[in-house]
Parts: sequence; C-alpha cells; structure tokens
Amino acid sequence: MLESEQIKHWISAEVPCSHLAVEGDGHHFSAVIVSEVFAGLGRVKRQQLINGILKPHFDSGLLHALSMQTITPEEWKING
Repeated sequence: MLESEQIKHWISAEVPCSHLAVEGDGHHFSAVIVSEVFAGLGRVKRQQLINGILKPHFDSGLLHALSMQTITPEEWKING
C-alpha cells in the first residue's frame, strides 16, 4: 500500500517546498504544497506541475487520487 511519505518524497525531490504535508488512506490522498515555484502561476498550472511529477505513479496505478492545495509562501502566510 502506498504511504504518504512516499508521495512527499516524489514531490520534494522535484520541487523545493517550504511546507509539504500529505495525508491519505493508501488510495486517496490530499496534499498541501507550499513552494516559491508557484509564484506567477495560476491554480491550474500549479496543479499541472505536480501532476506531471506524479504522472508515472498515476499511470502505473500506484497512485489513484490526490487532491492538492498548491500555494506560495506569501499565500501561506496570509491563508495558512
């Protein structure tokens, strides 16, 4: 069964995060990803970036579903 820590590793290996939290039940996961790389990107582009990183795991069926909040450090300070 897939663990939250594995998803955190996949994301953090590609995106420098100031905060990264992943929770789930082994099949469905949710993530809060705070990174400066999201600056200047809209919500869809941010999620496409993360989905691109995780695509091999979605394609293999290992990762089934991930809902995510993708925010900048500035947004995190305001809304975190």
